[in-house]
Amino acid sequence: MSLKAQITEDMKAAMRAKDMDKLGTIRLLTAAMKQKEVDERVELDDAMVVAIVDKLIKQRKDSIEAFQKAARQDLADKEAAEMAVLQAYLPARLSTEEIQSAVAALVQTLAAELGRAPTGADMGKLMGAAKAQLAGKADMGQVSAAIKAALAG
Repeated sequence: MSLKAQITEDMKAAMRAKDMDKLGTIRLLTAAMKQKEVDERVELDDAMVVAIVDKLIKQRKDSIEAFQKAARQDLADKEAAEMAVLQAYLPARLSTEEIQSAVAALVQTLAAELGRAPTGADMGKLMGAAKAQLAGKADMGQVSAAIKAALAG
């Protein structure tokens, strides 16, 4: 079953169970998916759905941080609950060690292509390659930090 179909089934189950919090979050996700389909005139595949879920989770993380700074724990808790529902639709994430290993391999590949050790100026090239290889499998914030560490060390 595709991820899109799974989300639809989960929405129906939340309706039957009268789980309004989960239903609201799933409806936000389906609205974002439909918006992407309409805007780009495409049929979403699992990779595109994962990218949308990643984007929504990042928004929730930013909101939680802002609400905590404003001493609004009630709103931060609501965002955290939404984030937990969304994370159920992400595939298993790579560990920190796996990310560092993948980044090290990318750095070696780029060094071979360039004929020199990559520098901070090559950050964009490395991020592009990492995004192509690790999108949906890893938190890109962690990937970025690993690339910066690899370039610095």
